Amino acid sequence: MEKKYDFLIVGSGLFGATFAYRARKAGKRCLVIDKRSHLGGNVYCENTEGINVHKYGAHIFHTSNKAVWDFVNSIVEFNRYTNSPVANYKGKLYNLPFNMNTFYQMWGVKTPEEARAKIEEQKADAVASLNGREPANLEEQALTLVGRDIFEKLIKGYTEKQWGRKCEDLPAFIIKRLPVRLAFDNNYFNDRYQGIPIGGYNKLIDGLLEGIETRVNVDFFDDRAHWESVADKIVFTGKLDEFYGYRFGKLEYRTVRFENETLDMPNYQGNAVVNYTEREIPYTRIIEHKHFEMFGQTVYDCPKTVVSREYSTEWTEGMEPYYPVNDSRNNELAGKYRALAAQEPSVIFGGRLAEYKYYDMAPIIERVLNLEI
Repeated sequence: MEKKYDFLIVGSGLFGATFAYRARKAGKRCLVIDKRSHLGGNVYCENTEGINVHKYGAHIFHTSNKAVWDFVNSIVEFNRYTNSPVANYKGKLYNLPFNMNTFYQMWGVKTPEEARAKIEEQKADAVASLNGREPANLEEQALTLVGRDIFEKLIKGYTEKQWGRKCEDLPAFIIKRLPVRLAFDNNYFNDRYQGIPIGGYNKLIDGLLEGIETRVNVDFFDDRAHWESVADKIVFTGKLDEFYGYRFGKLEYRTVRFENETLDMPNYQGNAVVNYTEREIPYTRIIEHKHFEMFGQTVYDCPKTVVSREYSTEWTEGMEPYYPVNDSRNNELAGKYRALAAQEPSVIFGGRLAEYKYYDMAPIIERVLNLEI
């Protein structure tokens, strides 16, 4: 008996929505289901006071892949937003990533050679303290890369809040490289293209899913047998361990909690992203959402603003899983589940949860564009 759909797509985030778009273009019949009350996964935006609020955290699209950039811009035009975060350490402000502005703010140095000499001096102290051995943890690794001043003020507290662990208890490989620019360049990304969809990410998702049957408030696992019966193949973007009934045990995640506040002022912090790098402040950063899409005078044309304070926490059941925990226990467990997934001819696993892998947005889209459908 012929099934109603060629593909059942579980999850309407970037992987699922992009797959559905390509499948529809190929003449395939698709149904997209999502357990949330909206489409778009973690890129979903809520409009508050005329501002597109990134409900699940800041999403900044960046890529050097022209095919990916051209693809997303064929759905919705992207703006010229450039990510230039600022770090706040005990009330003093530093530009990120580490560049000549940062080094001037940190030490008063004005030339690349002065900055290089200062960094090398501090790195030498850290290397000498190791007595020839390899760094044993994140703290030792970071000190050998940028020295104590930058580590103490801009890395240590932020990282410990982000991971919920002391830097000396985190593996060194997490921070194998740190970008150091001997130029006055506050652009966080090295990619050729970056921006935000004009009108917000919902415009991108709506464009990708145009003409495709979708259903929200539907949990695949509430009636798994039914949903498996409606399509020839499944595209699964949920939790990999849940798909297999947690048979080897549960994978772990970090998650983020947001405190949103609408303020009766046009401009709160003057930047989309300000990181709070001291350990004593409980949140990791404050996002002011209007700066993703409003520039210059348009910031003041909108009389209110929305800010989000982000708190990084351990994930527990019922919370949104955000980041895979990159340690030996979870990597080994994920490997067992991936081995099962590789043997599923009628299921395509894709995305951060289904692959238990951290992804930025552009690589997700690139992966789908490279699939045979």
